[in-house]
Amino acid sequence: MTDPHARNLELQVEWYGEPLGGRFRRLLAGLQISQAQLAGILGLSAPMLSQLMSGQRAKISNPSVLSRLFQLEEAVSEPTWPALSKEEREHRLDLIRAAQVSTLTAAPPSTGTPEQTTAGATDPVEIVQSLLRNVASASELEGAAKLLDDQYPDLAEALRILGAGRTQEARTYYTRVTRHG
Repeated sequence: MTDPHARNLELQVEWYGEPLGGRFRRLLAGLQISQAQLAGILGLSAPMLSQLMSGQRAKISNPSVLSRLFQLEEAVSEPTWPALSKEEREHRLDLIRAAQVSTLTAAPPSTGTPEQTTAGATDPVEIVQSLLRNVASASELEGAAKLLDDQYPDLAEALRILGAGRTQEARTYYTRVTRHG
């Protein structure tokens, strides 16, 4: 049996591209705020943020919290962020804090560096992977694909590759399907 902490970190890498601790630490540094303040902006309790950072918990269950995380990452990655006045930064943080946007309208989780975060926002493969991975784990997606195999093998393959496969495999599959219909 695997260590639950290690498993949670593995799941975070699978779902979010890296452990959440790294993502949250970059935000803390970029925003120059405390963990409690970050938790407040995201809409999490401070203990929940700490548990996600340490790998005691694996998943951000609330789509609005995940959306706010993406919005914060996008804001901090903007080259102009450091030059903004304190008032303008606070205003932007207030807008993000109040946001109730779903993950369907937010940028997908980055699998690259913070500089690549906004570049991947239009990648249809990353968007589909983000959506599927926010509603189910890889094992759940594999299970759903298995149930579909007999009657809907093409749909099962799509779910398996786009939902539970590696990003490069998903891109290859996406290219093949969109080129050949």
